[in-house]
Amino acid sequence: MTLWKPATLFGRVLLSLLIGLALAGLLIGLVPASAHAAPPSPEVRAAAEAIPAVPGPETPEKRFRIGYYEGGQYGDYKIILAAIVRGLMQLGWVPQIDLPPMDQVPDSATLWRFLVANANGGHVEFVGDAHYTAGDFDPERRKQVRPEIIERLTGRQDIDLMIAMGTWAGQDLANDAVTTPIVVASTSDPVASKIIPSPDDSGRPNLHAKVEPGRYGRQVELFDDIVRAKRLGVVYENTLEGRTFAAIEEVEAVSAARGFDLVTCFAPFNGVPEEVAKAEAVRCYKELAPKVDALYITVHRGVTSSSLAAIVDAALDAGVPTFSMAGSGDVRRGVLMSIAQGDFSYVGLFHAEVIGRIFNGAEPWALDQRWVAPAKIALNLETMEIIGFNPPVDILLAADEIYRKIDR
Repeated sequence: MTLWKPATLFGRVLLSLLIGLALAGLLIGLVPASAHAAPPSPEVRAAAEAIPAVPGPETPEKRFRIGYYEGGQYGDYKIILAAIVRGLMQLGWVPQIDLPPMDQVPDSATLWRFLVANANGGHVEFVGDAHYTAGDFDPERRKQVRPEIIERLTGRQDIDLMIAMGTWAGQDLANDAVTTPIVVASTSDPVASKIIPSPDDSGRPNLHAKVEPGRYGRQVELFDDIVRAKRLGVVYENTLEGRTFAAIEEVEAVSAARGFDLVTCFAPFNGVPEEVAKAEAVRCYKELAPKVDALYITVHRGVTSSSLAAIVDAALDAGVPTFSMAGSGDVRRGVLMSIAQGDFSYVGLFHAEVIGRIFNGAEPWALDQRWVAPAKIALNLETMEIIGFNPPVDILLAADEIYRKIDR
């Protein structure tokens, strides 16, 4: 093979400059790169999955140091972190301890301090100064935290595994400069948000991100099967991240396939105080409720335990059924239905098993990223009665979590 050689001095200098810029981009993680040309083969995947997820004779004689990074304070993050820790307890990596009730834990930083003080007696160390957050989803703070973490992972190299919680964290640590194992959790769509190239390939040997292909489309299909709405209301921030969080591509695909209309309202959540995000989300739902036949309540920083009451009241006043993208915690507070999630134990154990196999020598890239939530429904009977909704009998029989009252 003969490489092309520019005939002029200027051409040779230009080619050298372009090559240098490309190499520099790879070194600092600006140019996407992959250490392999294809997704893991079935044989590679099977070998990685065969590695035990529990401590055993093959486990190195060391305490694995775990760090944590999140894009901001989102309610599910602390719950999923706790679920991962419970999974690690179940597998034997972390001592059996009682975690505090999540309604008494204001954020993941508080939970992290508890873990540092109480959960470091086994094979794992939750590192005290390795909890990072980009403020309250603050873009400027993110610009400061990202290089700080990357410098630590590439320079000090004193962390054995990072949990990247949420889309921002996953995007920031899916970086070619980083070789530390990264486990990405709580992302609506890690493919659409450019964290990984596909459900079957994380694109980097050190990276693993849970993927649930079609999860939210299936939610909307289920909701449509039950309510048969002609106009479905959705609220999101009209940015790439906002559309990703709300899984708008999946929602739009179901809308087009089934012939119902989407009625949208845009509510910002990035770069604004949480109170503004909450006020904007409530405004949108109040605006949409009288105009639609049903509401799909999407993941949004402004939808919190404190703002959800106003959103639920708007839907109840309009008599429209609601479905929560986030899960059954919202159903307990008055949303009509969702997919039952309990305490996130299923997803927590999935991440814990990935982490355990990594500790025992598996490459994160080689482990299966696909996960399917158990098909269980959560339903609120008081909400059903208030809006006069009579679901098919088989929906009632299939409900795994039934809430008789709205928890105010």
